[in-house]
Amino acid sequence: MVLGALIDSGVSPKEINDVIGSLGLSGVEISSEIAERGGVNGTRVSVQVDPENHIPQRIEDFIDLTMESDLPESVIKRSCAVFQRLADAEIKVHKGSDYHVGELGDLDTLVDVVGSVYGLEALGISRLYSSPIPSGSGLVNSKHGLLPVPAPATSILCAMVNAPVIAPPTGGGDVGEMVTPTGAAIITTLASFTQPTLNLESVGYGLGQRDSPNYPNVLALWVGEEKGTPYTSSLTLLETNIDDMSAELLGYVQERLFDLGALDVWFTPIQMKKNRPATMLSALVISSQESLATDLVLRETTSLGVRVRPIDRYEAQRQSVNFESSLGTVSVKIKSLGGSKVSVAPEYDYCRQLAVELGLPLIEVYRTIQEEATAHFIT
Repeated sequence: MVLGALIDSGVSPKEINDVIGSLGLSGVEISSEIAERGGVNGTRVSVQVDPENHIPQRIEDFIDLTMESDLPESVIKRSCAVFQRLADAEIKVHKGSDYHVGELGDLDTLVDVVGSVYGLEALGISRLYSSPIPSGSGLVNSKHGLLPVPAPATSILCAMVNAPVIAPPTGGGDVGEMVTPTGAAIITTLASFTQPTLNLESVGYGLGQRDSPNYPNVLALWVGEEKGTPYTSSLTLLETNIDDMSAELLGYVQERLFDLGALDVWFTPIQMKKNRPATMLSALVISSQESLATDLVLRETTSLGVRVRPIDRYEAQRQSVNFESSLGTVSVKIKSLGGSKVSVAPEYDYCRQLAVELGLPLIEVYRTIQEEATAHFIT
């Protein structure tokens, strides 16, 4: 349904199939069609898989395929964060680490997650917001037998970020499963549960496979530009002082926090008791990730406690787009204030690759692309 809403909003199905090809998968593709659910017309997406295709059995396989692809670094990072959240939820469901993708949809899950992350970037969506997640009701069949709705993995994913959940209307009978674990993982990882003020530009509708008589099985994607400079108050700053860990271990903690979805992670040299040189680890996270991030720091470091405090900040709008420069195709980040573009910054990884391929100094590549992109985008 997320893919359907993205395609209904303008993402080309061919682009998504190209993304699938970037993952090294053969015999896997999506198809889309215009259909109706209730009184709503939208796009329904199906995933076709060749039965002879090798199907990975663990979320780690999905992460490996994504990491080995040539997709943009931002797509790889955000997709792996969704997969990791699914893995964490499955571990909690099965009370241990011996789990398989199984009910998460096999290759459908890989396509849904990576395709959705790519689609959001293709539309230039820099921030995603979600209304409360509908719980559904009744029972759902699984390979392990009947499960309550919402499925245990879906419930845990919502609980992991304290997501708001709404019950279905009473008196209409059971409505069935309304949010799958994959859908819950995408939303709880990429979205925040606040209400922005938008200048609405378009609305896309993704249709579910089931045509329920009890409700229109539709996911709406509203695309627009936030009014003014967004003010974000749902952020949390985590800090802890460490004097007995190596740089390699601290670097690993930083990687894990970024994989979790931290907005920023940094280290500050400090002195602790007895004049010991030490390091203060700081991490800025969305408040819904506070519990997960704190648990990660306590598990992966020698710290016995983490300081936590709410943080407010103002944010400029940002958009990542591909730009055809004289040196090659690069991704650039456009900064906007009040709807007006004010600056352009080339992405480092693309500039580095071009510098190596062309045998040019990196600073020259960066300066050339920045000048050309600024002339192209800033009016």
